[in-house]
Amino acid sequence: MHIINQLRNYLLEDEFKINIYKNKINIVNYESIGHFDNNQVNINYDGGKLKIKGEKLVVSKLMNDEILITGLIKNIELS
Repeated sequence: MHIINQLRNYLLEDEFKINIYKNKINIVNYESIGHFDNNQVNINYDGGKLKIKGEKLVVSKLMNDEILITGLIKNIELS
């Protein structure tokens, strides 16, 4: 039963999460995109705002609850 609960929590996860990789940021369970251009992306989430600054920023993956941003990421700010 424990394995089933872990799988269910993984599939139905609703917590805001940021995964940072080299030249990539994967964001899960965001609410909306406040601003987007090739130098800055603002993401609104339940607890505030995420501001990503860089160069040549591109949305590589966009889904209802997940976004992948690639490019030269210089700064990440939570507010």
